Amino acid sequence: MDSINWTSVSHFVLLGISTHPEEQIPLFLLFLLMYTINISGNFAIITLIISTPRLHVPMYIFLSNLALADICFTSTTVPKMLQNIFSPTKTISYMGCLAQTYFFICFAAMENFLLAMMAYDRYVAICHPFRYPMILTKMLCLRMVALCHILSHLHALLHTLLMGRLIFCADNRIPHFFCDLYPLMKLSCTSTHLNTLMIHTEGVIVINGALAFIIASYACITSVVLRSPSAKGKGRAFSTCGSHLLVVALFYGTLTCVYFQPLSSYSVAKGRILTVMHTVVTPMLNPFIYSLRNRDVKGAFRKWRSRIQISFFR
Repeated sequence: MDSINWTSVSHFVLLGISTHPEEQIPLFLLFLLMYTINISGNFAIITLIISTPRLHVPMYIFLSNLALADICFTSTTVPKMLQNIFSPTKTISYMGCLAQTYFFICFAAMENFLLAMMAYDRYVAICHPFRYPMILTKMLCLRMVALCHILSHLHALLHTLLMGRLIFCADNRIPHFFCDLYPLMKLSCTSTHLNTLMIHTEGVIVINGALAFIIASYACITSVVLRSPSAKGKGRAFSTCGSHLLVVALFYGTLTCVYFQPLSSYSVAKGRILTVMHTVVTPMLNPFIYSLRNRDVKGAFRKWRSRIQISFFR
């Protein structure tokens, strides 16, 4: 044990998605385009909700926070990845790596909790429509959002502190485009048993607990909708919930495939592809999913666009 040469790592090298020089420019342009669409689309959702008084209801308060979480979530990883594509060193400091890990986990957990809150909102709106304003008051909504933020930061702090206790050997090259948990744990010279245990216990409770809550909410919604005699009412209810269910499927599908597996069976190549879906593609698609399938958002967007056109040509 004493003969092993352990060194204090001051920085890591992020190898990125590809090491082939001919692929760097296409990758840069592709991710820059997706990042721009993500930022502009989610920012448009936030601006639209803030500027439209009739969207100041719990459902859209949650949606605006989800859009903000998506912006922060992608901004944690993509700008550094774009910078590293043309960087000769591709380095990130040790503290910078831990900070990136912290905010990545934090905003992923925030999206997880917000999706659960949005499912509860749909449950109350469809199963208890007449009591909806009394149950989901603005004050309760703000408290739920605050709770999402607090729990997300506590969850991220736990896993980042566990990562900070690991000792890393001379090999500081991370075969990924950001400081993800499993690639970092594979570089550790010390036991990662506690880290893995916490991912598969506390992490599973946080993620699967929210997912179980979402499934239970939609089971109740489906039961109520199927008992409704109105075909139009059924169509409206399923249309309202469809966009949320699509986002839930994309988010939890990729998240489960990446993290809820033994460290020994983790594949770096497969993990990179799934993480791109999880961190870049899904947040980019969310504004389109919610806007294209939501009549309130589409109506507000048309009015917003008309006001801009009138003021522009005046």
